[in-house]
Order: sequence, then C-alpha cells, then structure tokens
Amino acid sequence: MTDNNKRSANVTPLRPTRPCPECKRPSQRDHYPFCSARCRNVDPNRWLTGAYVLPAVESADDSDDELDS
Repeated sequence: MTDNNKRSANVTPLRPTRPCPECKRPSQRDHYPFCSARCRNVDPNRWLTGAYVLPAVESADDSDDELDS
C-alpha cells in the first residue's frame, strides 16, 4: 500500500452517507443528499409541480373574525 492509499483509507467522510430521498441508493458526495444528478434534478421538479406539500396548521389566532372587524 502506498502512502497515499494509507491516508485515504484513514479519511473520515465529512458527512455520513444517507439513502437518497428519491431512489434510496447511498448518497454521493458530489450530489449530497442525492445519489446522482438525475435524482437531484427530480426533487425541485416535484416541489414545483406540487407533488410535495407542506401541511398548514391554522391556530386559534388566525381566525377570519379578526379580519372582518
């Protein structure tokens, strides 16, 4: 083993690999948290088309009665 290989074997990754949110394959450093450029591009498209929606919770303070007065 060369010195370069020994050093790279001892390097701790900056981030632990996680499953890709799109296809569940291990994430890649260049596309984190995705595994590829394809999965990275699919995600914003799903947000823009409305496939992903954040739930809204109305509180008691947000009633329409206050707007009418």
